[in-house]
Amino acid sequence: MVDGDDYYLTRRALFNRCNLSPWAIAGQQFQESPQPLEISWIREENQDFLSRLGEISDPTERGLVFHEYCLSRFWVHENEEARPTGKRRLRHSYHSVLMGWGVDSNGPSGAILKGWAEHRFGLRTIYHQVALAKEQEAYEQYTRERMRGMTSGLGMQLDLLYTYCQDELRRRHPGERWLTLYRGTHDAQAYTVKTAAHRRDLHLVELNTLSSFTDDPEIAWEFGSLVWKVQVPLAKIVSFSSLLPRSVLKGEQEFIVLGGDYLVRPVGC
Repeated sequence: MVDGDDYYLTRRALFNRCNLSPWAIAGQQFQESPQPLEISWIREENQDFLSRLGEISDPTERGLVFHEYCLSRFWVHENEEARPTGKRRLRHSYHSVLMGWGVDSNGPSGAILKGWAEHRFGLRTIYHQVALAKEQEAYEQYTRERMRGMTSGLGMQLDLLYTYCQDELRRRHPGERWLTLYRGTHDAQAYTVKTAAHRRDLHLVELNTLSSFTDDPEIAWEFGSLVWKVQVPLAKIVSFSSLLPRSVLKGEQEFIVLGGDYLVRPVGC
């Protein structure tokens, strides 16, 4: 049995809700040979809707249809007293969570998204406001935040958001398995960084459950004194700036990426 700080350092989910094990998703081998990830039952339960989206040629229209579907479809799973209406429905939606992430990925919305990724993919959260490995109180606070804002309806919206994002990436990048993305950081010491055994110019880094990337290296430099260039599997992209109309992530050309082990290349100034 693991106790104390070691618990937070070694914590791994035994189960998840998708087609590959947590270890397969988190391992660096996934970056080299990515496979499609499917959250259980989401395609089956929304098959007609996803097929209808495939018949729409305009990505803006697809995004609008997706948004309206999310705001109406999933709240039927909540009891009548808990089910929001009108503007409150928008405030309790995937859209509100993305907005909160865009303001502060270490705030309550960030906790919700990281907790969702933990549960669906089995990835561990290693940072939320502080490094969680040595801060039991901080981990407990993170746990309270992620549980406070999550509902079954919101969780299913995020499931469908990931599925919709994967379909859009395949439409917009046919035949591609990776995108070249960049991440800026001010504190490389917050990560466990190793030199890759077979490549001296690459480092092996475990990234948080979810992390922000950009496809513009100039933007990445605005967020850190160190920038990593990463080949990110499309299967690990949860959302991106041009996915939906009027996206809250658009200003930074942001991509929200699932964590695990990655080979990264430091970029010179």
